[in-house]
Amino acid sequence: MRLPSSTMSMESTVVRYDLRAWLKRLGVKGADLVTRATGEQLRRAIEPDLEAGRGVAVLDFARIGVLDYSCADEVLAKMFVRLQAGEYGERFLLIDGVSEGQRENLEVALERKSLAALAREAGGKGFEVVGSLNDYLRETLGLVRAQGRLTARELSEARKLALNTASTRLINLHDLRLVARVAEPGAASRRQFAYLWLPSFLA
Repeated sequence: MRLPSSTMSMESTVVRYDLRAWLKRLGVKGADLVTRATGEQLRRAIEPDLEAGRGVAVLDFARIGVLDYSCADEVLAKMFVRLQAGEYGERFLLIDGVSEGQRENLEVALERKSLAALAREAGGKGFEVVGSLNDYLRETLGLVRAQGRLTARELSEARKLALNTASTRLINLHDLRLVARVAEPGAASRRQFAYLWLPSFLA
């Protein structure tokens, strides 16, 4: 069941999860994320921490070797299903440090469940969408990325959209946990929001 949509504070914390360190903590030998059993063990270890906190959580793959499909599905796809259902509360997830091979299995795992996430390849300069996201939401997310902060009125004016349509697109991105949002100051009759590019919280 989806929880009420949350508003993110600009002071929200950023927590980085070094997945190799978590494997060591669990007694898993090596640096590979393979087999569904290993993925379930890792996910169940991290989830209580996600549920208890708030803000941006970064899943860091920089020190991980192989990521097979079954582990990508068990760790990442299932995490993003729960994230979008509101089961982690006021949390947002980013994926960092993935290799080309890891990204392939990550993308397949997300696409098969019609999920999308923001990921950055190892050594890469920016986060990109991986997984499944329709064209108009992808375009809207691109505008949020370019400006860093976008309101429904700004989107409406930039793309000649009805204000309700612009608002719905941004709300959909927030429901997918691909953007954060903050309340705009000075809103008189009802709350108005600005939508934020998640990686900007890493700066």
